[in-house]
Amino acid sequence: MSLFKARDWWSTMLGEKEEFDQGCLCVADVDNSGRDKIIVGSYMGYLRIFNPHPVKPGDGGQPEDLLLEVQLREPILQVEVGKFVSGTEGLHLAVLHCRKLCVYAVSETLGNVEHGNQYQIKLMYEHNLQRTACNMTYGPFGGVKGRDLICIQSMDGMLMLFEQESYAFGRFLPGFLLPGPLTYSSRTDSFITVSSCRQVESYKYQVLAFATDADERQEIDQAKLGSGKRLVVDWVLNLGEQALDICVASFNQTISSVFVLGERNFFCLKDNGQIRFMKKLDYSPSCFIPYCSVKEGTINTLIGNHSKMLNVYQDVTLKWAAQLPHIPVSVKVANLQDLKGVIVTLSDTGHLQCSYLGTDPSLFQAPRVESRELNQEEFDAEMKELQKIIKEATKTQDIVPKSEKTRDVIVTAEVSPDLDVESQAIDSEVKAEAVPSVTVKITIQSRVTAKKPNLEVCVQAPLAVTCEQFVFDDLEPDSSETVVVSVFLKRNFSPSELEGNCVLSYSTPTAQPSKAANHKITIDTNKPPISFLTIFPDFVDPSEDDQANVLGFQFLSGSKATLLASKTSQRYRIQSDQLEDLWLITKELRLRLEERFKKQNCKDFACTFSGSIPLQEYFELIDRHFELRLNEEKLQELLSQRAAQFRAIERRLLTRFKDKTPAPLQHLDTLLEGTFREVIALADAAVENQANIFQAFTKLKSATHLVIMLISLWQKLSTDQVAILEATFLPLAEDTKEMGWEETVDAAISYLLRTCLSKSSKEQALSLSSQLCMPKDTSRLKKNITLFCDRLAKGGRLSLCTDSATQQAAVMPGGCATIPESDLEERTVILCSTAMLPHHGQITKQKFKPGLSGESAEETEEP
Repeated sequence: MSLFKARDWWSTMLGEKEEFDQGCLCVADVDNSGRDKIIVGSYMGYLRIFNPHPVKPGDGGQPEDLLLEVQLREPILQVEVGKFVSGTEGLHLAVLHCRKLCVYAVSETLGNVEHGNQYQIKLMYEHNLQRTACNMTYGPFGGVKGRDLICIQSMDGMLMLFEQESYAFGRFLPGFLLPGPLTYSSRTDSFITVSSCRQVESYKYQVLAFATDADERQEIDQAKLGSGKRLVVDWVLNLGEQALDICVASFNQTISSVFVLGERNFFCLKDNGQIRFMKKLDYSPSCFIPYCSVKEGTINTLIGNHSKMLNVYQDVTLKWAAQLPHIPVSVKVANLQDLKGVIVTLSDTGHLQCSYLGTDPSLFQAPRVESRELNQEEFDAEMKELQKIIKEATKTQDIVPKSEKTRDVIVTAEVSPDLDVESQAIDSEVKAEAVPSVTVKITIQSRVTAKKPNLEVCVQAPLAVTCEQFVFDDLEPDSSETVVVSVFLKRNFSPSELEGNCVLSYSTPTAQPSKAANHKITIDTNKPPISFLTIFPDFVDPSEDDQANVLGFQFLSGSKATLLASKTSQRYRIQSDQLEDLWLITKELRLRLEERFKKQNCKDFACTFSGSIPLQEYFELIDRHFELRLNEEKLQELLSQRAAQFRAIERRLLTRFKDKTPAPLQHLDTLLEGTFREVIALADAAVENQANIFQAFTKLKSATHLVIMLISLWQKLSTDQVAILEATFLPLAEDTKEMGWEETVDAAISYLLRTCLSKSSKEQALSLSSQLCMPKDTSRLKKNITLFCDRLAKGGRLSLCTDSATQQAAVMPGGCATIPESDLEERTVILCSTAMLPHHGQITKQKFKPGLSGESAEETEEP
């Protein structure tokens, strides 16, 4: 704890459950009265202006200290004060929202009563932003006199420059990934930011002005053909860490410095990017601000940290340290009520404090511990109460938080608190002079394109509405429609409930078909192609004729697939950028075609596949899944090691604490904290890897289903043979630590290669092992899958043996017909590590016929 404490001069709490950040605090003469005011904006959209004048130091905020409080209904990202209005050099307030920039004039109206003067804001102009804003900076860009221009950085790396009431131009930063802090240096007329590459980058305003316009930006390969120039950085400095804030300080005309606050270091740079000095910090900083020093050639800096400390540096020398009551996220220096150098700090929860530095020591003394005995019963009762609270909180918490902003269409109904002045009841059976009615206002807000929206208003009888159904034109994104209906009593008896429902039905456009894709398969049929308007009526708009032969699908995960029907041949093509996305569309196409021809009493319809099986793409999914399984084993091993280390350190610490003679910990507490962080990090990584394994296994199953279908269409397999194929490639519903997909499938394929797909009696005589273990790699599995497809292509047929006699017969020479192999096939003995597959209720014998190479006749006998 610091010996000195920041002396509280004035403080207040802002709102309830509001959030604040770095750009939410500003100190300036916003009303042009010659005195500084404190301007605060919150993420809840509240804008407040304070003029503190406590009677004595330490007083809390009084009602008259709040000059203005207004809710702008949109989150406030940053507030700044400057010369933002043309035709005047007065100061105005700029408020940055997510999609809007507003400039206000703050004025004071003299009061004639005891309540004092009144403050109000007037909107001078606003700019609607096409991109989501992150932060902004301002200054006399290009050396203009008597006015300030504004530069806004968007979340996607675009700098949007505004010349007061008009939009100037926009430029994209090269190599952009994530937005960083942004400032402007008037001495060099350049913008300085910190990129996601952890580099300080400077861009000249003239270079930005003459660069290619962002709205007409071309690809990198075609940029040289354009008329504009590419955006070139002025200078770059590698920090090696992410920056929290950046500021340009120029307290005289000869020296200008760029200050950058990093996560562990504090940098001071020259105008050309050279390091003037650097200070390594032994704490985690949260905010900073440089201010003028009394010593010639030096600059003072206030740095707040997450330990609730405020440190004062003169260049790199620590001059003062003071304790704060909160963690500051923004700090400013102000001149308030003839008191110069007031430190204004703001926390993320809304604790606003004005303080000064003093030498009054804290009188708090830690009480002496009289006994180290603990009341175990009280701790057990408190632990049970906390566990009960945690259980209730986790029970009621939704897996996916409900958010109105994520819905495509929002329907709201507002019932008027008063009855209609003139009754809107029509055709009422109530025997009364006047039947009252109440107005209901229904609003529809759409975030997407909603086609043919149809609204139905339903109430329970005997209530009725003036209009039950509304049909609207197509709703564009970010548009709304409002209708008004009246509800009244139609029949002559009391209703059982006074609630109603509003049901909105609409359709959204399907995905646009794509011509280019990484993966394509073609399905052949023996019937002419059918229009997609017939087999996919729920996905196609009948009014659009261009969707008769081509149709695009977009999954909820974002991936797309395209289905095309040939106009001249009897073929259908399915294509997508991911192999696993082809399965569902291919399966649905086949089912709908079979159902269509079945209704037409066409029994000879068949689908075939004549292309090559996409094994290489399939093997990539296998490798990805197997790599994640290896990562899981490594993470489990590291986690067990760190857990054992953590328990060992705990035992040593408990031994030290139980010792009657105190002994130094020898950094065991630091080692314990570091080990605990490693355990938590490894556990989080293991959970994330488990989720990735589940996703990879799902993709692998989809691709496996596709491969099974293509093989069955390619070789025209029967239903029983397809069942054997599915049992071979899809033996598991999910991965487990004891049994994985790779070793199980490898064992099943090896069994088939030794029985019904064997090429010689030597392979059939090999012994089988019942133990499965995780392989070192997937090379053997991929080799067996390739050999499996090759033997199917050369006439092999799938079948299962049912008893031991048949199994023994399969071992004898001539008991099973061999399949001729080419000279290029690798003649190796395949080691078997497989368990027996499920038995099937049939026996198949194959006899080789002379003169038919690669073909065999099948004879099926019942057992």
